[in-house]
Amino acid sequence: MISTYFHSNAIDLAMLLIRLAIGPMLIAHGYNKIFGAGGLEGTAGWFEGLGLKPGWLHARVAAFTEISVGIAVTIGLLTPLASAGVIGLMVVAMLTDHRGKGYFVFKGGWEYVLFVAITAAALASAGPGRWSVDNAINLGWFGVRWAVVAVVLGVGAALLMLATSYRPAKKP
Repeated sequence: MISTYFHSNAIDLAMLLIRLAIGPMLIAHGYNKIFGAGGLEGTAGWFEGLGLKPGWLHARVAAFTEISVGIAVTIGLLTPLASAGVIGLMVVAMLTDHRGKGYFVFKGGWEYVLFVAITAAALASAGPGRWSVDNAINLGWFGVRWAVVAVVLGVGAALLMLATSYRPAKKP
């Protein structure tokens, strides 16, 4: 039989690795929106082309959200709320940039963003592990209910944003 100590350490390591896979990736995406080749202006133009109006605002909101949520996920802070942010970002990406391109990411599809969103929901369910800020401040916000909260908040925020700001060009 596996001891509880080693099992607990394995789960804590798994949750840390998941946080280190998602968090820094989001930070890098947010950083790239600001400081990448086209900077915020290029990101704004790309967003306008996707139908996110006004592009200048969405470029800034997306960059700020990716960086702040990425930091929170990485350090394990307010994990279900950070997970909701990840889910919201991925739902928006799925319904705008990856829409109509099929499933597979190598064809521009939504495979990858779906994987990241589901992993964020799993993080909200399992919690960030002992090696996190949430644990250090004794914040036990994890479990099935918190995963549901993260999914509802993330999907709800994404759909609200799209309902108010998504205006793609009509195709002839």
